[in-house]
Amino acid sequence: MRDKIGGAVEHEVPLLRNRSFQALWINQFFSSVSKEATEVAYPLLILATTGSATFSASVGAAQMVAAGLTSILGGWLADRRDRRLVLIGCDLTRAVLLLVLCVLIAVGSAGTVTIFAIAIASAVCLGIANPAALAAVKHLVPPSQLTQATAQNQIRPHAAMTLGSPIGGSLFAVGRAVPFLASALTFVLSAAALLFASRPMQEARPVHRHGEPGGALAGYRAIRAEPIIFLWLLWVIGSNMAFNHTGTFLALIATARDRGAPEPTIGLMLAIAGAGGLAGSLVATWVVRRLSPSAVFAIAAWLGPAAAVLLVVLPGTVALGVVVACVFARAPAVNALFYAYVAVLVPDRLQGRVTGLAMFVSLFSTPLGILGVGLLFDLAGPAWVFAAMGLLSAVAAAPTFTRRMRTLPRPEHLAPNR
Repeated sequence: MRDKIGGAVEHEVPLLRNRSFQALWINQFFSSVSKEATEVAYPLLILATTGSATFSASVGAAQMVAAGLTSILGGWLADRRDRRLVLIGCDLTRAVLLLVLCVLIAVGSAGTVTIFAIAIASAVCLGIANPAALAAVKHLVPPSQLTQATAQNQIRPHAAMTLGSPIGGSLFAVGRAVPFLASALTFVLSAAALLFASRPMQEARPVHRHGEPGGALAGYRAIRAEPIIFLWLLWVIGSNMAFNHTGTFLALIATARDRGAPEPTIGLMLAIAGAGGLAGSLVATWVVRRLSPSAVFAIAAWLGPAAAVLLVVLPGTVALGVVVACVFARAPAVNALFYAYVAVLVPDRLQGRVTGLAMFVSLFSTPLGILGVGLLFDLAGPAWVFAAMGLLSAVAAAPTFTRRMRTLPRPEHLAPNR
């Protein structure tokens, strides 16, 4: 098979031999590992310097808000600027910020305000870079491999979380500046990886014309104009509110303690639950190949309500972790399909804004779920928390009844020839 890419006709090659795609994958993997390592190291540094658990915990929330807000700006930049330069610039900026932090730690001048400022600035770079990376994928692989490529991308964040968090904690034990220095060097390597991507990461297009729609509103219009993307995103919002990692872990811990489980058993339960995402990412390619998109969407959507019922009726503690692992395992396959649909259905000039807006609404639905879990548990106990999760996820699953979502074509069948 042949595909026209960047104006030249090239033979289709396996993804592992696609140097441009693998360069982007390595770039994002290195960036993700560095991000996870520093997200552990920042709270440890604040706790070590101030002794305040409140400040230590709040730095993560501040980073989440900063990344979510700037994802809209990142989407705009991904559509208006060279995506490769946006990614390289964000990586090098984060490297410089971390090197500055290392110097401040060495001279004893790393105060709480400074640490927060650097952490938030790094999160801003993350929010800017993510839409550009997602929008670039469709230009690095032929249409027939697009879903496979988005599925492979799902391995990256889960593997990075598995590796990055212990790396950050271990290096901090060696020295306070060590995890930040290691992450700075990794960001430099991440930027360098993109130099091996020879294919363009966006369409050649004229300079933005006066009066042409822009900003997040153009991204919303593009989402609203494509029922598949719009309905899928509605489900994502409801699902994230019902079964986000932080809120679900909070519910599991509170439930396990309410049942008198010892700490080692609680730790085992959480480890099993957390492994679900990584397990799902490893089989995501197989799932999207063997099952129809409609089947993947329906199974993922109704797995939430089914899991909520099991969480209410199952005794013990470890079994709860197994159920939640199954819920988390669905995310990589549905994310792979969602971003594949975005790639083929949204014009390239709007790719960044659509992905940026999708990231924004997905991220900001999470705090509502976390708050709801805490309030419900205090007011009514664990059974009502899981019942509410089930009700919310069942309402979110309503798009599965629409004809559009019951007859989904494969993304590659919707892709125009390039």
